Amino acid sequence: MSISVAIVGSGPSGFYTAGELLRAVKGCQIDVIDRLPAPFGLVRYGIAPDHQSTKNVQRLFDKTARDTAVRYFGNVEIGKDVSLHELRACYDAVVLAVGAPLDRPLGVKGEDKLGVYGSAAFVGWYNGHPDFRHLDPLLDCRAAAVIGNGNVALDIARLLVRTRAELEASDMPDFAVDAIARSPLTDVYVFGRRGPMDAKFTIGELREMGELEDGVALVDAAQLPETLDGYSEEERRARARNIEIIKAWVPNRPAAKRKRVHFAFYASPVEVLGDARVRGLRLERTRVEGQRAVGTGQFFEVECGFVAAAIGYRSPVIAGAPFDEKQGLYINDDGRIGPGLYAVGWAMRGPTGVVGTNRADGKTVSAHIAADLKTASKPGRPAFQAKLAERAVRVVDYADWLKLEAAEVKNARPKAPRRKFVELEEVLRFLATAPSGA
Repeated sequence: MSISVAIVGSGPSGFYTAGELLRAVKGCQIDVIDRLPAPFGLVRYGIAPDHQSTKNVQRLFDKTARDTAVRYFGNVEIGKDVSLHELRACYDAVVLAVGAPLDRPLGVKGEDKLGVYGSAAFVGWYNGHPDFRHLDPLLDCRAAAVIGNGNVALDIARLLVRTRAELEASDMPDFAVDAIARSPLTDVYVFGRRGPMDAKFTIGELREMGELEDGVALVDAAQLPETLDGYSEEERRARARNIEIIKAWVPNRPAAKRKRVHFAFYASPVEVLGDARVRGLRLERTRVEGQRAVGTGQFFEVECGFVAAAIGYRSPVIAGAPFDEKQGLYINDDGRIGPGLYAVGWAMRGPTGVVGTNRADGKTVSAHIAADLKTASKPGRPAFQAKLAERAVRVVDYADWLKLEAAEVKNARPKAPRRKFVELEEVLRFLATAPSGA
């Protein structure tokens, strides 16, 4: 009997792990389970809709999904349809590849005001994630603030100042395109607690901010370093490229284009201002001591009607999986949680790295499974399918997904790659009427 493995989560970490398992554990049977009907997780719902080339990794995952040893179970939620305990009773190994889909709280007074959003929610909304279809963010203002100095903060700022034509060429849903295009936003502030040399921007993302069709990137030259002393040669090279790009913005004129993105470093939010609705931010100027940003006691305020906090994510708590509340991930030793239970990707190490970073996790955990399990001892897929049938769970399999994908591509706007299905009811209605084999 073949070793059976269940992978909970169909994003990059899940599919990289499936691909590595096919190589490391010969003859294994792999079931990829996701609570959403559509696969690919972060690729579909996290990567910015105007970054279609980055989503090409989906082709690799598609190849894995079509392998005869792999089966996709969409629209199945662990902890709701089947417990983790039940899943572990079915499979020789269970791998948690659920990512880190939950926002970390901003942790300041007033963060519960209308108009304040975590980046997971806002990014999910403009990417057509079913959980956030009805977020309806308040974009009826002239100024927005984005808190964070990573690529997600750049994505949000960039998309808020994109033109309608630029947005319509992406796979952003119509409702999000319309909301952003109609918004009176003219100024977006990007705040970081530390300096530009400590920002986690990647070069490609940063360079795009200087190439906006109707937006100009602005920065205060006084906040840029004259040297990069104190860093290793490798760190200096990496940081110097980012600093060069940012320095090129210094001569930019605010009136050069209709919209502006203001980069403000050494600023930490301390309070969201306003009544029920956000009307501004109060921030404290900081300085960097060692690796920490510390307050200087100097405060300033910025008017804004929208705030997005891109300050980190955490994994969901799953009954039966030991959880580190402080770090927001599952307690594990190099991917091992316990006998037959593993974690990969952000669920294993926290929300760091890029899509490809997850491949190494998949390789590591696949090697663990190969070493830990020499023979099969659990019933595997038939037992899992029996539980789902007993509970009348409507599984969306990979054949269903291919029908959905074909319809998305067919229904796309001109120049757009697809028009996503964004609600479960919409998916199930379509599948109920789609011809067999379509």
